[in-house]
Amino acid sequence: MHRNAFIVGLILLIFFVISFLTNILGPIIPDIVQSFDLSIGLAGFLPFSFFVAYGVMSIPAGLLVERYGEKVMLLSAFFLAFTGALLFAMIPSFTIALTSLFIIGIGMAILQVVINPLLRVAGGESRFAFNSVLGQLFFGGASFLSPMLYSYLVLNVHQGRSDFPFNLLDGLVPAALKWVSLYWVFAIIAACMVLIIVLVRFPKVELHDDERIDVGKAFNDLSTKRSVWLFFLGIFAYVGTEQGIANWISQFLQMYHGIDPATEGASVISLFWGLLTVGCFLGLVLLRIFDSRQVLIFFTTGAVIALLVALFGTIDMALIAFPLTGFFASVMYSIIFSLALNSVPHHHGTFSGILCAGIAGGAVVPLIIGGLAEIFGLQMAMLFLLVSLGYIFSIGIWARPLVKNETVKLKEIFN
Repeated sequence: MHRNAFIVGLILLIFFVISFLTNILGPIIPDIVQSFDLSIGLAGFLPFSFFVAYGVMSIPAGLLVERYGEKVMLLSAFFLAFTGALLFAMIPSFTIALTSLFIIGIGMAILQVVINPLLRVAGGESRFAFNSVLGQLFFGGASFLSPMLYSYLVLNVHQGRSDFPFNLLDGLVPAALKWVSLYWVFAIIAACMVLIIVLVRFPKVELHDDERIDVGKAFNDLSTKRSVWLFFLGIFAYVGTEQGIANWISQFLQMYHGIDPATEGASVISLFWGLLTVGCFLGLVLLRIFDSRQVLIFFTTGAVIALLVALFGTIDMALIAFPLTGFFASVMYSIIFSLALNSVPHHHGTFSGILCAGIAGGAVVPLIIGGLAEIFGLQMAMLFLLVSLGYIFSIGIWARPLVKNETVKLKEIFN
């Protein structure tokens, strides 16, 4: 199969942009709370508005891609991201924030559906696994860098700088809402992606049977299987855990340890995503040696311990333990997803669509934590994450895949 390095590079850039726009909510939630005088419960609706779009759009996006093609859907996705970011940048308010985040979330859900089959065709099937891992590296790198951009902008906008782009941003961003400058940057990035995609000719993608979504017979067959919904809940629990931690880290550190969310708080979240990315590579090594269920149990146990230390330890412990939860969460998504697909003999495309709808867990769990925080305080509310982590732990016990991950013995590695 002919490989197109330019298209592969563009897809990696798309991975980067998806993450850059998706995982910035955690660092800026304390600013949004303060700027709009929100309760923690209301703040929980911010990630809800974004991630509920995945639950709404994941399966329809798969059907739309088959009908209209990859280029049209990529353009639609980035135009939606541009519209949502520009709307929030121009009219910064809580109501507009909810609408904007939902629009951006729909765009990101479409992108997630489009890019993997496109990456397989552009990069060649023999290099698909390698390119997928490379895509995750770009995804993690963007999550690591976006909090740094937030800190940089907040510390430099409205500081009397006359150089571009700060002289421009000073005129666009209210002095009391310096964090809004991020959404001007997001709007520009999305607009640039629209222009790039307009100019690019994409290869024709023939979907494999295991990439197609069938809402007819296949969906009906899968919907009767108990394991399908158990694994759906697994993805729901994982994304809920990931976002439940990432979205409330900065607020927690500010409330209980007096940490400035624009500087050290953002750094902790950046490190959370950085260690999550590093953990993916360690996970690849461990999965060559151990059964994936054993790896899942070990990493989930580590996440529980790190979370408890972060919530009830000293400030120094929290600054280390919160990022460590990212490290231990690193392998959960890929293991749950692979266990799920390896537990059914067919209809993998439709099953993947059902699993991707579970990303809506990133909407529900942070919202539950916000609601509980109104009653019990944020520290006790974040203990709800033990429920989702407990469920993930249980998958390592009850999962019975038809095909286990291939492993090698240690002595074979060193011989």
